[in-house]
Amino acid sequence: MENSDEKYMKEALKEACAACEEDEVPVGAVVVCEGRIIGRGHNMTERLGDPTAHAEMIAITAATQAMGGKYLENCTLYVTVEPCSMCASALCWAHVGEIVYGADDPKRGYSLFTPSLLHPRTKVRKGVMAAECGRIVSDFFRGKREQA
Repeated sequence: MENSDEKYMKEALKEACAACEEDEVPVGAVVVCEGRIIGRGHNMTERLGDPTAHAEMIAITAATQAMGGKYLENCTLYVTVEPCSMCASALCWAHVGEIVYGADDPKRGYSLFTPSLLHPRTKVRKGVMAAECGRIVSDFFRGKREQA
């Protein structure tokens, strides 16, 4: 029996696959509250021509609409790749309760910044299905290099 982290990370991976099919950087996210997915998102920066249209931002917007308010204190964000500084700051403003991510982002991840960009009460768990989450991004960029 799979645990809930894997269950929800698989949902985030579905979103990442949707991004990949749209030739977007394959990052996906879901927001879970009380065992229910209330927000989903994948990167849409190319489609929307918007550099802020990251998976986390799309999922936050959907979740706050579902909740009817701007705070996500009792929610968990599952995202396939470590959030960037922009997304971490938005998660801070949303007071998200917990972040669970798969692959690290050593070049652009929020953890490069000190002090932390996250809300002080936000809990973080990393490395959930890290190999699968990292592979989809690596394969995407490998394919881009081969096309060039």
